[in-house]
Amino acid sequence: MHLKRFKDAQPYEAPNHFGCHGLRLQGFEEGGPTNQWIGLSQFLPGGGAGPDSTPFEKVYVVLDGEMTVIVDGVETTLGPMDSCTIAPGEVRKIENRSNHTCKMLVVIPYPLES
Repeated sequence: MHLKRFKDAQPYEAPNHFGCHGLRLQGFEEGGPTNQWIGLSQFLPGGGAGPDSTPFEKVYVVLDGEMTVIVDGVETTLGPMDSCTIAPGEVRKIENRSNHTCKMLVVIPYPLES
């Protein structure tokens, strides 16, 4: 078992994100997961990301607050414990349109090695 305490989570900057503070909960460390990493994204009101895409899928799980996910012009608002999978190459934009901080788990495979 690889244990990592919340107090030991390190911040990271996600590309094309704004009004967001990310903490790496698992991944990119000795003894950690070998196929994906887990981040906790905390979006302030008005915060978000995109529009952009990645060559790999990612999963969002909203823990607290709400997040609007926009794909192909369709807007879907996720609330606590709602989740979605963004497919590889799928262009998405996310926006916290509420006045509360949105806390969201993000599960992402490691980047492709070139």
